[in-house]
Amino acid sequence: MKRLALTTILLTLLFSVSSAFAKPKAAPAAPPAQTLMQAGPLRLSTVPSNPDELKVTGMGSSSPQWTIVALLTFLTLIPSLIICMTPFARLLIVFHFLRQALGLQTTPSNQTLIGLSLIMTFFIMQPVANTIFNTAITPMQDGQITPMQAVERGAIPVRQFMTHYVREKDVELFLEMAKEPRPANKEDISFRVLLPAYILSELKAGFQIGAVLFLPFLVVDMVVASITTSVGMMQLPPVVISTPLKLLLFLMVDGWHLLVGALMRSFT
Repeated sequence: MKRLALTTILLTLLFSVSSAFAKPKAAPAAPPAQTLMQAGPLRLSTVPSNPDELKVTGMGSSSPQWTIVALLTFLTLIPSLIICMTPFARLLIVFHFLRQALGLQTTPSNQTLIGLSLIMTFFIMQPVANTIFNTAITPMQDGQITPMQAVERGAIPVRQFMTHYVREKDVELFLEMAKEPRPANKEDISFRVLLPAYILSELKAGFQIGAVLFLPFLVVDMVVASITTSVGMMQLPPVVISTPLKLLLFLMVDGWHLLVGALMRSFT
């Protein structure tokens, strides 16, 4: 009986609560017609009459949504841009050649060489980045231009940098493969031709510097190998003796200073 009484009480409370919430709320009273007449005509002052004002205020193509899409796309392409449109490839190739010429397999490590190449790349590309920021990013943030116009403006300094170091022979190769007419000047080269031509030019420059860098260390290897063979030290590999000699030679001439200085001067 007690359980039945408790169940009845609970059901009664639930029914009363649900009935209270189910009651419709009274609609707000409409203002009298006389008040509306005194208020005067309605004015849509927030809507600009000129359609061009929509783009300036961010309601056109320069809306925040499109800005976010453009920025996310740019962040996704940053690694490819760093490798293909900067001196990063040339620097990294030269440093790997230096490690092989010294006879060192893991010193400096790959992370160290990549970090050094990135730092030097940022140092070289800082003037280009400043120009892009002032001519493209700042006007886009202020709402003066759209993201697509910012991309077009930002491509101009990068194009000027790449055309300064690209070889004419490589440009002619990709112009022929793309079946495009020969441009009047370097500024008229399309990015379809300029990008692969620049990468090919950087690879050739990196291998040229690496081959020249190999020569003095190759001479040391040949001298040590001829001496050890003539003396009859057949059980001792020549690399065991030539590696410390090459390291001493590299440190005596301050090799890092000379190499980094020569690489930086090649981009001035």
